[in-house]
Amino acid sequence: MNPHAKLISTLSLIMGTSITISSNHWVLAWTGLEINTLAIIPLISKSHHPRAIEAAIKYFLTQSTASALILFSSMNNAWSTGQWDITQLNHPTSCLLLTMAIAIKLGLAPFHFWFPEVLQGSSLTTALLLSTLMKLPPMVLLLMTSHSLNPTLLTLLAISSALIGGWMGLNQTQTRKILAFSSISHLGWMTVIIIYSPQLTILTFILYTIMTSTAFLSLSQIKVLKLSTMLISWTKTPMLNATVMFTLLSLAGLPPLTGFMPKWLIIQELTKQEMTPTATIITMLSLLGLFFYLRLAYHSTITLPPNSSNHMKLWHINMTPNTPIATLAMLSTSLLPLSPLITTVL
Repeated sequence: MNPHAKLISTLSLIMGTSITISSNHWVLAWTGLEINTLAIIPLISKSHHPRAIEAAIKYFLTQSTASALILFSSMNNAWSTGQWDITQLNHPTSCLLLTMAIAIKLGLAPFHFWFPEVLQGSSLTTALLLSTLMKLPPMVLLLMTSHSLNPTLLTLLAISSALIGGWMGLNQTQTRKILAFSSISHLGWMTVIIIYSPQLTILTFILYTIMTSTAFLSLSQIKVLKLSTMLISWTKTPMLNATVMFTLLSLAGLPPLTGFMPKWLIIQELTKQEMTPTATIITMLSLLGLFFYLRLAYHSTITLPPNSSNHMKLWHINMTPNTPIATLAMLSTSLLPLSPLITTVL
């Protein structure tokens, strides 16, 4: 890809995200979302592979539909109330349309079908942007309007996302699709608590971004796109594979790693809000995701595959230390002792 085009796309992504998260007017927020959509498409399709072109088209169609729904809901709300302020979303139909639009933007179930396919057609770096940076503007819009949205609808979306994210990830062999369903499951945890504790949703999103960035950057470093390649990559980079294992276990939410903290706090807050059945259901559904996280972690450990492999073993090489991955890996695994301080602040 031309360096100038890459620079323009990157700057447009930063500008579109900044416009959306800092605006109070619906038209400005919609403009930022459109800039983001147009900026990420060249990055998705830069490999010129048919799968990448297909992913770019799917992404464009779904995001355009979601943006049109956001604009229509804001116009409907302005027609009824005379307000273009994002925080003044009071019309019931507009609230329903906005919830559907943001669910499409984020990839929440049952509007999740585009997300794994788009990630599968993208490179690991672009998939990282789609899983983290591109979810920030819709998440901010959801936070700003959460007081007006229907709690029952958001809870149903959250539970269905946790179910689909865990269930559909069980039989996947491509690492990008597995991480896509992992993202859907984590978004369910963020959505279920957004009305009752927006600060906790922000904390969960930040920790999810750190853990997902570590996973994607580590897999990109060792060039692993499927499980069969991960089985033989330990001979090439044993330390990085161990880092991937701990990061995946943290994404699964196992103590004493960082990923346990947001789930623990969310369950505690749901219990305080007298939503114990919801907390129980979403906790049980997270066990589905735990299975494929453990499978990935097993594949990344220094073990021989259980059956004969036709792949040639890779030579062990001395790689230069990667400071960003090391820093992110430390944050992904060792932030749980900060839980009492974070609980006090929240």
